[in-house]
Amino acid sequence: MRLPYAIAVAVFFVISAMISVVGAGLAVTRIEDASELAVRRALDLQGHGWAEVQSDGLRVVLTGTAPTEATRFNALTAAGTEVDTSRVIDEMEVAPTANLNPPRFSAEILRNDNGISLIGLIPASEDRGALIDNLKRLNPGVSVSDLMETADYPEPKGWDDAVTFAVAALSKLPRSKISASPGLVRITAITDSQQEKERLEQELTRAAPPSLRIGLSISAPRPVITPFTLRYLINEAGGQFDACSAQDETARASILEAAKKAGLTGPHDCTIGLGVPSPRWASAAQLSIRALSELGRGSVTLSDADVTLVAAQDTDPALFDRVVGELETALPDVFVLHAVLTEPETQEQSGPVEFTATRSPEGLVQLRGRLEDEALRDMVDSFAKAAFGSNQVYTATRLVSDLPEDWSVRVLAGLDALSQLNNGALTVTPDYVELSGITHDPQAKARIAGQLSEQLGDAQDFNLLIAYQAPPEPEDALPDPEQCEEQIAEIQSASKIAFEPGSATIAAESRDTVNQIADILRECGPIRMEIQGHTDSQGREEMNLQLSQSRAQSILTELRGRRIPTSSYTAVGYGETQPIADNDTEEGREENRRIEFRLVRPEPGTNNESGLEALESELEAIEAEPTDDATPDAETGNLQVEPN
Repeated sequence: MRLPYAIAVAVFFVISAMISVVGAGLAVTRIEDASELAVRRALDLQGHGWAEVQSDGLRVVLTGTAPTEATRFNALTAAGTEVDTSRVIDEMEVAPTANLNPPRFSAEILRNDNGISLIGLIPASEDRGALIDNLKRLNPGVSVSDLMETADYPEPKGWDDAVTFAVAALSKLPRSKISASPGLVRITAITDSQQEKERLEQELTRAAPPSLRIGLSISAPRPVITPFTLRYLINEAGGQFDACSAQDETARASILEAAKKAGLTGPHDCTIGLGVPSPRWASAAQLSIRALSELGRGSVTLSDADVTLVAAQDTDPALFDRVVGELETALPDVFVLHAVLTEPETQEQSGPVEFTATRSPEGLVQLRGRLEDEALRDMVDSFAKAAFGSNQVYTATRLVSDLPEDWSVRVLAGLDALSQLNNGALTVTPDYVELSGITHDPQAKARIAGQLSEQLGDAQDFNLLIAYQAPPEPEDALPDPEQCEEQIAEIQSASKIAFEPGSATIAAESRDTVNQIADILRECGPIRMEIQGHTDSQGREEMNLQLSQSRAQSILTELRGRRIPTSSYTAVGYGETQPIADNDTEEGREENRRIEFRLVRPEPGTNNESGLEALESELEAIEAEPTDDATPDAETGNLQVEPN
């Protein structure tokens, strides 16, 4: 039976369509498999085994978690080398980035007479407005330039203490640079004198929180010495300086070397200062001291460019003439020599021609001796009452004629010098002025020598017998922190602080030791002290560390209970990490179980640039307006500016 033609055609087309569909499906499957295998092979060769590949028709879908964004991009690139990039579907993920390390926060504050400048990187949580307001209160009316950047990270430990202390320190230092970072403050500053420098160093060290490390680099500028003076004497006891000035370390060393060769026996130091009249000052001083040494006895005084050489009265005139001639020829230009050979002393029958003044330790002053006329006596009396106090002066002088023309100048200059001593005596004769006494100022002798040399004039002899005594400590003065540390160590060497076994409870027999230590700390005031706890090596290290911390904290609590201010103290446990004896013996373990009191000392200054000039230039830099192209440093956040 034959099918109709129309039906046969329809059946043929259906069968052909089915064959085409099956063939297309097989072709697509082969293409998918080929693409997937090719992409998988390329990814494996590039080390991207973490990536998964799936074919969906002509599309190639990449899945998986890439360790980094760069790795994900590399995987896409590798797949694109095998199939058209338009067919690659990216469904990969990137692993979460680990928490980034917080930036290193730091703030640098510079202050001078023209204003305050801040640069650095600070936490976003820092109360910036309050910080600026606090700085403005230090010097009202002066601008505060805020060049700080912020980063949104938590405040690191020790940041608040560092910033608070930096602002407090800045209030005491009108010309300074202070760098604050977590747990550390570095201070570079200029003071007016060495005494001010020492006072500030002690004050800042005491004021710093115990957990804060500080580095101090405080400079005292060289004093201006006027007149620039050196005075060297040789007598029966040997050589000694009444005054010594030098322009630098090299000049000081050469002058002292010449003095030692000339028999120096007394205190040997020279004040380094500004105001030298000639770069060859040291050469002139060496030549003058050497000339005096040849004469044997006498004095030599250099006051600016004037050199006065006074020889003893028994000096051989021929030797004197030769030495003076050689010195006059050898002295550098600018220096002028005045040489004096002392004449034998004579006295009139009516008594010595002299004026004397004495000042007692209680401040009472007596004036005796000869004055030329009533006007001079009134002048001397008024000058003395102004210098010593109107109720402290007793005048008993006599009027005589035929006194030297410069008598009034010598008397008034001597009284001015006497007023600078705590007690002493002044003697004025036609040939010399002699001043003896006690002073609490170590620079007084040199200062008086310079003043007398300038006021008395050239070729005038004077003798200074001035002794320095340290001023008595005020009754309320705090003891030196090092002494406090030593006294506590002495107490513990005699009676150790003991605890109940395995606990932080102080043993009953150690209560008296704690009381003695508390008495010392009460007198020491707010020093920075670390109370250290130490154990032996028995037991687990972690337990020993905890026990040592608890014992140190227990001592701190006991001191607070005895009303000792402990805001500058800190308790730290070191466990078994710092033994002082062998832990293999019972005696050694007993020594290692201990409490120590240690001063927290400041770090040494780390500023590479030292000296007045370097700091001056750095401080002056803040006066300039910041440039627009200043950018924060990538690591620190500090604005980078061109160094001075």
